[in-house]
Amino acid sequence: GEIRTPNLDALAARGLKATNFYAAPTCSPTRSMLLTGTDNHVAGLGNMAEFLGPDQKGKPGYEGHLSERVVSIASVLRDAGYHTYMAGKWHLGEESPNWPADRGFERDFTLMQGGGSNWADMGYPNPAHPHLTFTRNGQKIDKLPDDHFSSAAFSDFIIQSVDEQKGDGKPFFAYLSFQAVHSPFAVPDDWLDRYKGQYDKGYDVLRAERLARMKDMGLVGKDATGFPRLPTIPAWDTLTPEQRQVSARKMEVYAAMLSNMDHHIGRVLDHLRANGQLDNTLVIFISDNGAEPLELLELAAKVDPGMKTWLEKNWDTRPESCGRKLSICDYGAAWAQVGSVPFRMFKGQVAEGGIRVPLIVAGPGVKHQGDVSDAVLHATDLMPTLLKVAGATHPSQQAGSTLAPITGKSWVPLLRGEVKAVRTEQDWIGWELFGNRAVRQGDWKLLYLVRGAGGPGEWQLFNLRNDPAELRDLSKEQPERVKAMLALWDEYVKTNGVILTGDGPFAGPNPHPATREPD
Repeated sequence: GEIRTPNLDALAARGLKATNFYAAPTCSPTRSMLLTGTDNHVAGLGNMAEFLGPDQKGKPGYEGHLSERVVSIASVLRDAGYHTYMAGKWHLGEESPNWPADRGFERDFTLMQGGGSNWADMGYPNPAHPHLTFTRNGQKIDKLPDDHFSSAAFSDFIIQSVDEQKGDGKPFFAYLSFQAVHSPFAVPDDWLDRYKGQYDKGYDVLRAERLARMKDMGLVGKDATGFPRLPTIPAWDTLTPEQRQVSARKMEVYAAMLSNMDHHIGRVLDHLRANGQLDNTLVIFISDNGAEPLELLELAAKVDPGMKTWLEKNWDTRPESCGRKLSICDYGAAWAQVGSVPFRMFKGQVAEGGIRVPLIVAGPGVKHQGDVSDAVLHATDLMPTLLKVAGATHPSQQAGSTLAPITGKSWVPLLRGEVKAVRTEQDWIGWELFGNRAVRQGDWKLLYLVRGAGGPGEWQLFNLRNDPAELRDLSKEQPERVKAMLALWDEYVKTNGVILTGDGPFAGPNPHPATREPD
């Protein structure tokens, strides 16, 4: 992209970049997997807590917080002699005893909800719950410092935690979970205009430019085709001058917020370097889902006009205020498609644009210097990787344990350069959220997007090596492969206790209730 991220660039240059790393379609299911090494339906986030359907509430795997069947990476590493720190967004249970301090984090400075104001006001854009919940070291706090800005404050906390306890010789595990770049977009005043004019040529041109650079870098094939602009998105040259100005401004502020996050990542890494700790620190950077297509005001107008009225009364919805305190600002599906290029769709969908996300790994034991890996990797892999690095054992391996075993694969052989992949062509991964579902095995992907969620409401089959944008459905040409992968889907449902529902902002109406379509 054209957004300046010098610290992430430097991290990638001394580590491994992955082009086939998968998350869940939205944030909290991903976080449940990366912290536990189990599928989100086992970890308690089979659906986001906000959108649990009536058939899901109270069922195992749908607790809306980390379940008692799983143990967090923080708990295991703490028991193995590590300090454990967390700063940032949690979204895995808003009420105690489901806070980070209850799940193994020795020190924490945590935002419990999924998003909201990045400033000291603690505003949450929801009339039923207008204030955010924060904890510090397991205690609820009712006030933030006047100069609070999320990316700076969360980075400061990690730096402070490392400094205060570095003298005892114990290693540390730190989970820095930025609120950026979740909407509403926000950035300090001196960052607001750093991308002024950068997006005046519009999302159609920028999307083409990004894809061309990806081809030049070898991140996608030279003949890769991007998924077409959705029919609900007007061509840039059909917008009025005012519409173009508003749209470009939103993307300017998003870019500034991302650059600002990169700045604070750099502060943390520079501090570790100055302390002589960076060379002995494994650093993993990921995104927790694809680009966000929803605009809060537009969604409120469709779902709850009363909420839209409340937002307009209590928040600043003027386009010229984008990025400032208590402003409601997000960039919508057009720029989300830019962020997802060349893939199909975006956040909320199990199409590639919703689940294939960035991954950078650098540090000790990583025998790569800017290399690109196309190995299929998954959010559940982080826990077994870190346990292997730390020499720790998952407690599910102890006799009599009732904990769910981890299902991810360790990346250590890949990071050491000993193998090209951690999964065989027969290994497979499944997904489900809001009734949208998928299975990937080798290069093949079986995909079901419910009607109204960008899909036909039937199973489709794609070869991702030749068709990463999921443009050519091969299900009619490969009926036997479809049948075999449907059996994997049924196994995924049975193993993980999947209960299908269409509830959620990314779901279409009336998803088929059966695990697979009739013949």
